[in-house]
Amino acid sequence: LRATDLANMGLARAANIPVVVVGDIDRGGVLAHLFGTVAVLAPEDQALIAGFIINKFRGDPALLAPGLDQLAALTGRPTYGVVPHSDELWLDAEDSVSVSAREVVGVPAPPQGRQWLRIGAIRLPRISNSTDIEALACEPGVLARWVTDPADIADVDVVVIPGTKATVADLAWLRERGLADAIAAHVGSGRVVLGICGGFQMLCERIDDTVESRTGAVAGLGLLDADIAFAPDKELRRWEAPLSGYEIHHGQVVRCAEDGWFDAGGRPGGYRRAGVFGTHWHGLFDNDEFRRHWLQTAAAVAGRHGFSVAADVNVAGRRDAQLDLMADLLAAHLDIDAVLELVDGGAPVRPTITTALRR
Repeated sequence: LRATDLANMGLARAANIPVVVVGDIDRGGVLAHLFGTVAVLAPEDQALIAGFIINKFRGDPALLAPGLDQLAALTGRPTYGVVPHSDELWLDAEDSVSVSAREVVGVPAPPQGRQWLRIGAIRLPRISNSTDIEALACEPGVLARWVTDPADIADVDVVVIPGTKATVADLAWLRERGLADAIAAHVGSGRVVLGICGGFQMLCERIDDTVESRTGAVAGLGLLDADIAFAPDKELRRWEAPLSGYEIHHGQVVRCAEDGWFDAGGRPGGYRRAGVFGTHWHGLFDNDEFRRHWLQTAAAVAGRHGFSVAADVNVAGRRDAQLDLMADLLAAHLDIDAVLELVDGGAPVRPTITTALRR
């Protein structure tokens, strides 16, 4: 990456890779964004921009045609397709790019039992690995929502504190927002909290961070009787059996007086105190049987005895089906042959957009 630059343009220039700019029309102003994106690039980067794709269009594409004609006239570049919005499509978010406060995660399916299980996932400023929440939301009867305010978790059954790129900084944000007190009250009322990676570290008594924030010792939320110390080298580990998952973190558990939550190669893979659960593992809830068992446990702790898990939800299969749906949309609405020509032939010669101030 280059400073204040579009992602991957440095790589594209280094390897002379043609680039297609994709615009999300759902956000508004897409034609102006596409034109402006090309116009502000250096001539060397503009030379790699082959054309555009419009994403998430709702309505009759014919209504957009005059705008696309004008975009082509202004930039000298074609639009390779207009991909429609699909209510059925649900792909994992790329970290925080598509994670918005108060947004429902995925497409909730009706419950198998008599009750929903409501999850409030904290939308941390520096959130990472949001796919952990999406795996939980695959289950029928689970209504998961991203939250940022204490009022947002007043009526949820489970609070999830997800991973973060900056544990201490996001812990300070929790306190500033009043969420730390709200989470403590949530636990005090007998409901469930789940911390994943950085979120798990926040649940502990003490965090000694001389690596990321370099603030030294910081008090955690104190919901698990454990201490965390940051090591210079990250723990990088992939687990395959009996559960699959992976770890990527500086923080190490240096003291813990809590019960183990699940076994990982003869040692605890996480810790639990009543309705408080913590683990460094990402991808844990992609394990279908484990996810179902934990959701049923969480529902029982929270008093949602009318909640029941489904026996046939497969997260990996669900993701594959979503990718198939995306592929079908692209095949139907893109000029695939033209895009493949870019792969084989490189970036075509396109005009350079120049701008100047008139005084």
